[in-house]
Amino acid sequence: MPYYRLAGQVPPKRHTQHRDPAGNLYFEELMGEEGFSSDSSLLYHRFIPSAVREFRVWDVGDQRLEPNHPLIPRHLSTHKLFTDAAPGIDAVRGRRLLLGNDDVRLAYVVADAVSPYYRNAIGDECLYVEEGQARVETVFGDLAAGPGDYVIVPRATTYRIVPDGVVRLYVIEANSHITPPKRYLSHHGQLLEHAPYCERDLRPPTDPRPVDGEDVEVYLKHRGPGGIAGTVHTLPHHPFDVVGWDGCLYPFAFNVRDFEPITGRIHQPPPVHQVFAGHNFVICNFVPRKVDYHPLAIPVPYYHSNVDSDEVMFYCGGNYEARKGSGIGPGSISLHPGGHPHGPQPGATEASIGVEAFDELAVMVDTFRPLLLGEAARATDDGSYVRSWDRGR
Repeated sequence: MPYYRLAGQVPPKRHTQHRDPAGNLYFEELMGEEGFSSDSSLLYHRFIPSAVREFRVWDVGDQRLEPNHPLIPRHLSTHKLFTDAAPGIDAVRGRRLLLGNDDVRLAYVVADAVSPYYRNAIGDECLYVEEGQARVETVFGDLAAGPGDYVIVPRATTYRIVPDGVVRLYVIEANSHITPPKRYLSHHGQLLEHAPYCERDLRPPTDPRPVDGEDVEVYLKHRGPGGIAGTVHTLPHHPFDVVGWDGCLYPFAFNVRDFEPITGRIHQPPPVHQVFAGHNFVICNFVPRKVDYHPLAIPVPYYHSNVDSDEVMFYCGGNYEARKGSGIGPGSISLHPGGHPHGPQPGATEASIGVEAFDELAVMVDTFRPLLLGEAARATDDGSYVRSWDRGR
């Protein structure tokens, strides 16, 4: 994270005695990245955080990934994966795998049930709220999340998702950390003046709230035989026993409406839309904005070949100008694989000329290794998107 925070009760000096009112020591835990060489936080627990009473295997569901072969662009319809009611589905165990590779996995879930306590031991998670409201409860504190919110949860953070009604989540699971792009940051980690958002836009969690409880189950996603595996740990005490923490590593929320779009006289390239980055992938968002104002400008994108990456667009709202006529709408995902030149649908280029603003909302993930198809992609591919440009001018 770009800046330091302190919440709850911590001692004046790190790695020193910190006692409760009865004189019992709190247990200090360091959560640190890159082997003590990068961002970290110190958490103070009422109980030993290493204690495990029981354990069992968790079947994480179908995690198979199959090549996009033959190589074609695809249109996936996430809204076909769940009924609107989503009875009894939670936002951890109910995720359906859309796309993935060795760097990132993209999933979708519609949930109305409280999730179990959960910890991803593989990488950071980015939860994008398409619709609905939820509370993301974490060992650090709580985050309220609503439409357009990104919630970034660092690797190994114990948390659960408590929906208020039905919530739709687009989930980006990294095999690395997810951070602001380096070009937005100073050498010391401050967001710079040219960045499209700043620290004021990032919402930290509430103060920690210790919870009493015994024999509490925590679901862990981790590497295992054949790839992704799961384990359930039964803890003797509730994992939310933290009385205070400080540091630069913690979950936070950021709303897409606080992203200030970068525009120009002629069409700007996709990196101006970048919001976060992980190892071998980036996250961008396309938000409502004024568009190109050169007298001869063409506001929609030019045709382009992803020679080094696959492009995934999740369409969240508004009307994405370049995709008109393709069948794409809210809840759609397009996969444009490397090696295929893609761009506006027939007629979209001419129709955009003279338009002053776009009312569109989309989350884009660009990966630098090919994406493979998960079971949810195979279930919802419309099979016809590849031919959508073959309609003349």
